[in-house]
Amino acid sequence: MKCDLCPHNAVTFVRYNGAHLCAVHFIEYVERRVKKEIRKQINLRPGNKIAVAVSGGKDSMSTLHILHKIFGNRSDIEIHCITVDEGIGNYRFSGISIAEKYCNSKKIPFHLIKFRDVFGLTMDEVAHIVRKNSPCTYCGVFRRKCMNVIAKKIGVNYLATGHNLDDISQSIMMNFVRGDIERLARLGPHKKIQPGLIPRFIPLRMIPENESLLYAMTSKIEFCGMTCPYREEALRNQYRSIMNELEMRSPGSKFSILSSYNQIYPMLINNFGKTHLEKCKCGEPSLYEKCKACELSEEVMKKINKEQPEKIIH
Repeated sequence: MKCDLCPHNAVTFVRYNGAHLCAVHFIEYVERRVKKEIRKQINLRPGNKIAVAVSGGKDSMSTLHILHKIFGNRSDIEIHCITVDEGIGNYRFSGISIAEKYCNSKKIPFHLIKFRDVFGLTMDEVAHIVRKNSPCTYCGVFRRKCMNVIAKKIGVNYLATGHNLDDISQSIMMNFVRGDIERLARLGPHKKIQPGLIPRFIPLRMIPENESLLYAMTSKIEFCGMTCPYREEALRNQYRSIMNELEMRSPGSKFSILSSYNQIYPMLINNFGKTHLEKCKCGEPSLYEKCKACELSEEVMKKINKEQPEKIIH
């Protein structure tokens, strides 16, 4: 099949709009939508710094690559890379290496922050303790704190994450099903800047996961394709299956879910957006007196100390 825009062979058929695109026009198609999202989500000014949260996977590496293409040659905008080492066996090592290598080749400042340094724990230790409870819950909370801590240290104005359309639509559905309207109101991109919190934006918000993968491949971006060993225990997997089946039956369903969320977002912010945050003893802003990261890390440390055999005094 030929590309709809030139004589070259198509690399994909965009099912939800009926377009056949070659590699060059597909890359342009993705980047054009990402640029549009960036303009809608943030208001960059000369002298601003952007940080990109990069795991080394296809989505975050594509995000870093696109943002570097857009802003890399601008002297008035700085781009930084933040990578979190959760401490998961050999899983994270590959992603860290890929991210650091890319940053070195593009002269992007690379910042690494470790769970061990912030919480005194690795994710492997946490997973061993929580067992059947989803380790992803702990990992997500810890990772968000780490990113905010290092982003503030760098002095960035905005933090980009690599979440794609699939991730966002799954999060919307999960929070609807759980009835967690307050969390729905806190989903990025963050229009309201809270003291102590670096606002996040989501460049790939309108890019489906399969397009993010194809973009990385056609752009020849190196990325880590390994799957986290704790992913199978995540509740999100059920929603991923449901959303994919829905998309197969009705192409464009994920876009429709996001569009519906966008329409109710102003009401969510007005009714559930908390205007005042407390300050946790760790220094991070929190909805309550103690932030969730401190609460969970203290909970895990207590269990670890309880499991350790008492020392025998001779």
